[in-house]
Amino acid sequence: MTQQKSHPPLFNLGFRPFFSGACVFAAIAITYWLAVYLGLARPSAEGPTPLQWHAHEMLYGYSVAVIAGFLLTAVKNWTGQQTPHGIPLAALFSVWAMARLTWLIDASLVSLAAVFDLSFTLALIFAVARPIIITKQWRQMAILSKLVLLGIGNTCFYLGIMGYLESGVHIAIYGALYLVIGLILTIGRRVIPFFVEHGVGYQVSLYNSRWIDISSLAFFLAFFVSELFLKTPWLSQLTASAMFLITTVRIIGWYTPGILNTPLLWSLFAALGFIDLGFLLFAIQRWASISPYLPTHAFAVGGIGIMTMGMMARVSIGHTGRSLKTLPPTLPWCLGLLLLGTTLRVILPALFGQHYQLWISLSGICWVAAFTLFACAFLPILSRPRPDQKYG
Repeated sequence: MTQQKSHPPLFNLGFRPFFSGACVFAAIAITYWLAVYLGLARPSAEGPTPLQWHAHEMLYGYSVAVIAGFLLTAVKNWTGQQTPHGIPLAALFSVWAMARLTWLIDASLVSLAAVFDLSFTLALIFAVARPIIITKQWRQMAILSKLVLLGIGNTCFYLGIMGYLESGVHIAIYGALYLVIGLILTIGRRVIPFFVEHGVGYQVSLYNSRWIDISSLAFFLAFFVSELFLKTPWLSQLTASAMFLITTVRIIGWYTPGILNTPLLWSLFAALGFIDLGFLLFAIQRWASISPYLPTHAFAVGGIGIMTMGMMARVSIGHTGRSLKTLPPTLPWCLGLLLLGTTLRVILPALFGQHYQLWISLSGICWVAAFTLFACAFLPILSRPRPDQKYG
């Protein structure tokens, strides 16, 4: 199919606008957060606290945008059904963007932000669910259910901020963090072995086990319920320990030296490694007197940040008709900066806690630099027609 002229290429397929918005917003949001953290900016005294805004926007703003771009593209491939494109896609993206802008302009505009944000979530769920239901691909319901739970979590956040749900903010933020990690583990089980086997350039057989799949699902669900609702520390630590062991076995079973030759592969393993570290830190935090923010940011900066950047790069290159063997030269630097930023945010504070503010500041600078470079490299790819002039 040749390139259609009725709308800009940016709105040909879901990954284009949402990946563009995600990388730009990631740089802007953390720049603002650093300014607030260092006392260089004063947020509104009304509405959420700066910490609540930071957590919400990195999860329900940045992370959900990447998920939206990925799912709108993947579901089209899985089902053969068209997902929003052109004007409907532009409208969906605009609602997401208006929610982000409302928070940035005035954090006290909670009700208006809620209208935009929850409208976007409902529309996204419908856009993803429709082709799945039409084609009766019920195996995709595990992914769709996590998207629905993210929508419920976002609703809880706004109800909590407005004073209608006492624990709404806590449930929303940590629920979203664990749901996104769960989504990464679910999709990663499907795609990472495939990417490795087809990307290392030689024949390789990776270790997979149905027992590992079942155990990972069961223990992660137990961890999620225990930590979010039961609040039983021993069970949370036990299930986190189990997830650390399971994820370690999975990483070892998927490893082959060829992954070190391309950032599209080693970034996936780096992200899994930090998720694994997050489970370990969570399991030992009460015994080792570790700040709870360390496992949280191992999950968030290392797990979600590196994984989403690596996946955005792969999808952006592959779905615009470009070769995965010809990557933007700055991509290794982008991913390397995120690796450094995660080390500064998670590992160094555990070792040298007396310089905590310095590590946070340097980590934030690495994040902003990484996504600024990423935006410079990928916005032209995402906003221009495919080289082969096909639609997509």
